Amino acid sequence: MNLETLSLEQLAGQRLMVGFDGKRFNAHLEFLIRDLKVGGIILFSQNIDTPDQVKELCRAVQEYARVNGQPPLLIAIDQEGGQVARLKKPFTQFAGNSAMTDVSDAVYFAQTTAAELARAGINMNLAPVMDVSPEEITSIMAARSFGPDPFWVSKLGLTIISHLQQNKIMAVAKHFPGIGRTVADSHIDLPSCDCDLAELETCDLIPFADSIEQQVAGIMLSHVIFKKIDPRWPASLSRRIAAELLRERMRFSGISMTDDLDMGAINRHYDIQTAIRQILRADIDMTLICHQGPNIEIAYQEILKLLRSSKEMESMGIESVKRIMALKKKYLDA
Repeated sequence: MNLETLSLEQLAGQRLMVGFDGKRFNAHLEFLIRDLKVGGIILFSQNIDTPDQVKELCRAVQEYARVNGQPPLLIAIDQEGGQVARLKKPFTQFAGNSAMTDVSDAVYFAQTTAAELARAGINMNLAPVMDVSPEEITSIMAARSFGPDPFWVSKLGLTIISHLQQNKIMAVAKHFPGIGRTVADSHIDLPSCDCDLAELETCDLIPFADSIEQQVAGIMLSHVIFKKIDPRWPASLSRRIAAELLRERMRFSGISMTDDLDMGAINRHYDIQTAIRQILRADIDMTLICHQGPNIEIAYQEILKLLRSSKEMESMGIESVKRIMALKKKYLDA
């Protein structure tokens, strides 16, 4: 499907990756695809029962998108292993990133996970975690990170990216520009970090820079305020971090996405319209809203309103969807 054939409503919808309730194709999924024209969905444990059930669910949503003249959907999941693994038995279970002791562990994880996701119809893994977790603090990411050495984090993370993407599963490096230095949980409230850019470049940004070099499909932005870079907005809403640092300085050309806007770091401090305005101004490609509810439609209407508000916003929107569609063409033959 060519970008030129997409309507303004489709341009708006492609910017959304959303969650939903249920394990079967249902009327709400029809609404998300037909009316909001979403670009992607994300699966959680509540959506998953058996391998055959997941496969049928993914088949049904892709078929419904096709018959409604929509591009194929990104179907994403958090399958890091360890404490963040939405696919339970009989899918293969892994101890997690912190338990990996060798590159061969990363290869086995990535190859096995890619094969199981592909068989189920899932095409994007919101992994690997590229956060560096310092030993001198009780990092919120200690159990999910590869460890305190940025070069080791990079080595294992790049191995996973390479083997996922060689097997047609899009990888997403997270949580840019790194949340390993924080101790607060962004699921609950908004953390902050006092590091300046020079400090980040000597450690936290190394795995992300290497991921960009590896042509990682996506990068997820964190819900953390980096006070010496942008004292007002968290990375997931910050033009200074998403556009100026990630796009312009580090030359990332894949798709950027927010972490879940339903997390306490965002919904306790910003209404959904404010968040969407900042996401579009920051030139972030996809908004992640993981829970079924009114915020998804409100976000869609706000994106559509902003795209209609000026030629500049429409032009930025086209560039974002161009990146999304390039990824869909590469991985989904869109």
